[in-house]
Amino acid sequence: EKVEYDGFWSSSLTDSTLKGKPDIEVLDIRERLKNINDIFDVTSKPLIMDIDTGGQIEHLKLNVKSVERLGISAIIMEDKTGLKRNSLLGTNILQFQEDINLFCEKIKVAKLNQINKEFMLIARIESLILRKGMRDAITRAKAYIGAGADGIMIHSRKKNPKEIFEFSNK
Repeated sequence: EKVEYDGFWSSSLTDSTLKGKPDIEVLDIRERLKNINDIFDVTSKPLIMDIDTGGQIEHLKLNVKSVERLGISAIIMEDKTGLKRNSLLGTNILQFQEDINLFCEKIKVAKLNQINKEFMLIARIESLILRKGMRDAITRAKAYIGAGADGIMIHSRKKNPKEIFEFSNK
């Protein structure tokens, strides 16, 4: 039986692993875009690119245009700062969440520099991963939508989906 998907997700984890490197934003955007270009050689389906923290605002301005020109449908950017580490490590390692106002500024910059109105930016909230609680996650979601995010992804390490459903309901 043939299995077909509606779209693709390109993550820094898979791109880093492919090159034998840690998932710490070590790959340059051009290296990641080469991998995606290879995917587009065999499909025209929509692709969401995980851009980790989005990097420096000055770089984000240019990278959004590069990503979009290649034909990527959406980017997803997580609200962490400092040395980016895989979220599934949770609080087992020291990780920091970006200041809400600074992350909102990144969202605004990305949206201002997009070319096509249909291109989307999805803000990924790490509050539950970092044990900051539901209130922090909701506060951030409202701020990120207000800054122009087209969607929200809430992230959790729990095997039970209860907190995801709670977030969605709120």
